[in-house]
Amino acid sequence: MTAISLTPSYCRRVGAAVLLVALADFLFYGQPAGITVFLFGMVLSGAVIAMHPAALSDGRVWLRPLALFAALLPLVENVSPLSVLVVIAALAVFALSLAGRLRMGLARIAGQLCLFLLAAPFRFARDFLRWRKVARRLGRRRIRLAAIAVWAMPLTLGAVFLALFGAANPIIEHWLSLIDLYALLERIEVERLIFWLVALAGVWAFLRPRLPRFVSRIRQAMPATPVARSKSTTAEDIIFGKAAILRALVVFNALFSVQTALDANYLWGGAALPDGLTYAAYAHRGAYPLIVTALLAAGFVLAALRPNSETSRDPLIRRLVYLWVAQNIVLVISSMLRLDLYVGVYALTYLRIAAFIWMGLVAAGLTLIIARIALTKSSQWLLSANLLTLSATLYACSYINFAALIANYNVDHSLEMTGQGVPLDGWYLRDLGPGAFPALDRFLAQLGSTAASGHPLWHDFPDLRRQDEIHWRAEQKNWRAWSFRDWRHARYLDKRGPLVVPQPTEPSMPDR
Repeated sequence: MTAISLTPSYCRRVGAAVLLVALADFLFYGQPAGITVFLFGMVLSGAVIAMHPAALSDGRVWLRPLALFAALLPLVENVSPLSVLVVIAALAVFALSLAGRLRMGLARIAGQLCLFLLAAPFRFARDFLRWRKVARRLGRRRIRLAAIAVWAMPLTLGAVFLALFGAANPIIEHWLSLIDLYALLERIEVERLIFWLVALAGVWAFLRPRLPRFVSRIRQAMPATPVARSKSTTAEDIIFGKAAILRALVVFNALFSVQTALDANYLWGGAALPDGLTYAAYAHRGAYPLIVTALLAAGFVLAALRPNSETSRDPLIRRLVYLWVAQNIVLVISSMLRLDLYVGVYALTYLRIAAFIWMGLVAAGLTLIIARIALTKSSQWLLSANLLTLSATLYACSYINFAALIANYNVDHSLEMTGQGVPLDGWYLRDLGPGAFPALDRFLAQLGSTAASGHPLWHDFPDLRRQDEIHWRAEQKNWRAWSFRDWRHARYLDKRGPLVVPQPTEPSMPDR
């Protein structure tokens, strides 16, 4: 790797980094996060393109900005940890590709992305220390003289022009008289300095994208040709050989068939559970351990049926693997049904939605394993297909308003609305933010239309609901907090008008 020097490109990166830090300070420091994250992402993308003008000569290079713009769109809908994660990953891939440091292949890109994100926080510090070493090698005095000479003329003439403008224009003279250097120094905050350093480290990683140096060393140390394996029988060949795998698949299929039959009887068939065991307990105890079982099964299949191995070519073993993976898929589906039964009793939360999504990804991964075996694809194809499925799922989830989904489900299935289930956890719904406002309004209207004056949420909850709306509307007055989702929330509140909760009516007394 070439040493860092005071080249025009390096100075251009430093200048762009300083401007981006100033923009980040204006948009984010002490301010709510909203449309400003999308705007900053667009500016940072433009700066990355400006740092690699040679990459624009490629005729298909404009496909990359289009893909990056699609990755930035979730920030317009809503700023969340998921949408920010999608954008950071897309920006990293975009910067590495423009710099010509990205190896093609989805699995390779994922590995390089992880290495880039691990090294990104320390990239600026490393480059700064290397620049200091270059400065010592060239001679500090010469570097300092060169730096002073470069700025001597602009600063001197600038000061002269400023003095002349001050003498000629009373407004500029008044502005100059207002400058108080001591007051400016007092306004510098330690928290703000830390924010500047963090922002500088973040933007620098994208302006000068590099992978850790040990990656190239590992590539150089790897042998060019695979090492020939000994033909002698080893313990691994016996334990994980064809005969052992065949017996293992027979045993595993038998065990899984028992579990599948029990789920079919109790979950799908509706058979009565043993005394003292509820459907909620049955569902809760089995949902997550069965997913771990499916993951272990997938790992066993990948290890046992390596591409071009003797076991992968055996027809009987392949049929047993198809049967076992199919049972695992049914197992995952039954786990989702278990979780659905549990949610039906104990309501919906973010973690339970994440569990549903995770179970769906596991089922998709098992299906891809069958496809890999049937189509005789490589393990790298399987990894790339799973990464593509995961990326598409996360990207789609960044557009879903999970807060509204949770609030609507919990209100519609609460004890107060249906007469069965568990009482609504209104405090949890308040924590969901403005996405829960419509569902809470329906809930309060339902309480007000019945004799619910004794309900534990009735006395204070309407006032708290109004306070939450007032606080949220005050935050939305800052243009930085705008998002398309919040705009839709504001439209709902404007159409609804002031929150009016009908008071419960007392039962009328019969006529004597």
